Amino acid sequence: MRVVILFDSKTSGGATEKLIDSIGLKLAESGASVEKAKCKSNGDYSFVKNFDVVILGAPIYYLMVSSELLGALLQSNLKSCLQHKKIALFLTCGSPELMANILYLPQLKLNLIGSNIIAERIFAPGELSDQSVIAQYVDELKLAYEK
Repeated sequence: MRVVILFDSKTSGGATEKLIDSIGLKLAESGASVEKAKCKSNGDYSFVKNFDVVILGAPIYYLMVSSELLGALLQSNLKSCLQHKKIALFLTCGSPELMANILYLPQLKLNLIGSNIIAERIFAPGELSDQSVIAQYVDELKLAYEK
């Protein structure tokens, strides 16, 4: 399984990027080839076609999914490159999970209507370094990929 993690984060080496590294490590331990790339709203995402699974992840800032990831879905060729791909989503935020599922995940999913979303997760601040929660997300992703 070839996986690319496309992410946005305002800080380099912050909590979101550490989470991404943990997800990537868990996937690599199971034999997956994993790469990560930071989103840019006007980037060229043609390289996504070389991967089996695309993980999209970002933090929530000011009640919105981080702007570069949403921008990439709206302004670049990312959405078209995701066609026929298996997609996993995650967001990091301090809001309760119910609120995050109602307000934040739809911001991504509205831009992915018709896509094959195989896993999704809201990571609360206390879960960002919880290896059991990260392993559960990775296991869900792998299981859905194999179906």
